[in-house]
Amino acid sequence: MCPEEFTSVFFPFHGRLYRIACVLLNNREDAEDILQETYCKLWDKRDELSQIREPEAFCIKLVKNLCFDKLRVQKRITTEDLTETHLPLNHEITADQKMVNKEKLEQIAIWIGQLPEKQKQVIQLRGYGDCSLEEIEVITGESAVNVRVLLSRARKTLKEKFKEYIHE
Repeated sequence: MCPEEFTSVFFPFHGRLYRIACVLLNNREDAEDILQETYCKLWDKRDELSQIREPEAFCIKLVKNLCFDKLRVQKRITTEDLTETHLPLNHEITADQKMVNKEKLEQIAIWIGQLPEKQKQVIQLRGYGDCSLEEIEVITGESAVNVRVLLSRARKTLKEKFKEYIHE
């Protein structure tokens, strides 16, 4: 595979791969390292890549595996303030409203962090990683039904906590 073909086939997935790595690692710098490692591995195997039918799914699986390898080595996940990096606020609202929105987003990020690990992973991949249900299946190794159940339970829990928070 020539460099131009490699670039045209694999670079369009860069944004999605980065978001997935960010969600799985909760760390932007580590996600960048994983993407660099992903592209190095792809480039090293470029002569074999023409046989791959679904290059995007292949890349997602590779990123997922590299992230899980990194997490196994670290033995702990660092938490990032998702409200600052992934949930931009509308700049056309008042300063008071921005403050209220920021507080709400911070609280939601805390609740997401308190979800069971699989629910947290699924809600982050769907919400922050902008992944389809099929991609979440590939990344997590869960069945389609289980992904939907995990997502539904996570949303229900967050909705209930938010209702309580609003009525306090």
